[in-house]
Amino acid sequence: MGIENFITFIFTAIIFVMIPGMDTVFVLNKSISHGRKSGIYASLGINSGALAHVFFAAIGLSVLLAKSAYAFTIIKYLGALYLLYIGVSSLKNNKAILNSEQNHQNQNIRKSDFWSGFLTNLLNPKVALFFLALFPQFISPSAINDPIPFLILGLTFAVIGIIWYITLTLFAAIFSEKFKANPKSSIYLNKISGLIFIGMAISIVLT
Repeated sequence: MGIENFITFIFTAIIFVMIPGMDTVFVLNKSISHGRKSGIYASLGINSGALAHVFFAAIGLSVLLAKSAYAFTIIKYLGALYLLYIGVSSLKNNKAILNSEQNHQNQNIRKSDFWSGFLTNLLNPKVALFFLALFPQFISPSAINDPIPFLILGLTFAVIGIIWYITLTLFAAIFSEKFKANPKSSIYLNKISGLIFIGMAISIVLT
């Protein structure tokens, strides 16, 4: 299929996925604040955003992004603005964490978690550059222009990401019950999360 050292790629992908970053913070935030199912939806959203970047890279759009300072800057600021929006919304949120029954009745929260994860990844140009730098190292020179190897590596990376973030979700959801028992602590969590997302927005702007 034009892929070289696939096993090495899998181990490399596991290492990169497990390194704490913006995606990890996002999933943990959703898992603790809204419970296990929200964390799973957020995990699926984040990795769907990663797959979108893989698709764009496979058809050559990410190369245009890497070569165009204007395109990179536009995507960068859109991503920063979205993270800033999430951060400010969290700071303003003075509601306690919903109980399990309310979460079950409100599917809109989970859909929002999915799309938030999707957009935070899609609007992060560093993800596109990361894939452009990593994947070609595991594609044979004769297949470097073939989108199939890139898509296979991207799908593999996404599957690893889903497994890891859902594992994190299952552990983090344990703390969700403790926050539900103390409404004030859940409000503090919103404030801390808001500051973290604002910090991420600033980090992207400075890229």
